[in-house]
Amino acid sequence: MTRLVLVRHGETEWHAENRYAGVSDVALTPRGLEQAGLLAGWAQGAGLSALWSSDLTRARLTASFSAEATGLPLQIDPRLRELDFGRAEGLTRAEMRERFPDALQAFHDDPVSGHLPGGEDPQAAAARFVSCLDDIAARHPDGRVMVVAHTTAIRLVLCHYLSMPLRDYRRVFPSVRNCALTELRLTGGHAALLEFNTPLRGALDACAGDRPQTATARRTITERQTATEDQTAADGQTAADGQTATEDQTRSHR
Repeated sequence: MTRLVLVRHGETEWHAENRYAGVSDVALTPRGLEQAGLLAGWAQGAGLSALWSSDLTRARLTASFSAEATGLPLQIDPRLRELDFGRAEGLTRAEMRERFPDALQAFHDDPVSGHLPGGEDPQAAAARFVSCLDDIAARHPDGRVMVVAHTTAIRLVLCHYLSMPLRDYRRVFPSVRNCALTELRLTGGHAALLEFNTPLRGALDACAGDRPQTATARRTITERQTATEDQTAADGQTAADGQTATEDQTRSHR
């Protein structure tokens, strides 16, 4: 029996506009780094036996915090990466509607047979992701393994293991939160869903009784606060410089 904890990476710079990232290497936001730090706090007391990640930067960076907190080596496998969304990479839904409305409608009707133009076939993506998870389970037959990956790949693999049509992945699992916990138990070719999309703060409270933040989480939050304060100070100085320049210019025209 192997327990797999599937985790979506932290928030990225494209999150606010809901742009399709796919295989594009998009950086984490300060909030995404904070989420990675909180995930590390959970991982430190979760009894993990291994830590795996997609090769895309947003997943590797998220997982690296947990690797540091647990002392486990971070193992990378490109089979865990997100789908390639083809012509939709970097676009919002509104931009897709402008550029290829018919293809977008086909995607809404059936996201597998009508997958996004130029993108990866979701059936092939599910097959590679499942093959990786099966290999991980074989390497850790009695372990609890955290796998940091991506939202569409996670939803497809859930459909596979729970014997649901792949075309229903968007309907049954409409979203996966950043750094939320989804856990599967694999036993002799059978799968059980132990939890889905559990918010990280709730998981921390449940498993650790409001355990104090780890050094990793505290450092991440402190770095974010420092960066915010520095930016605020810089903005304030810019405004002050602008006011001084305006006053000087006014005096020169008197």
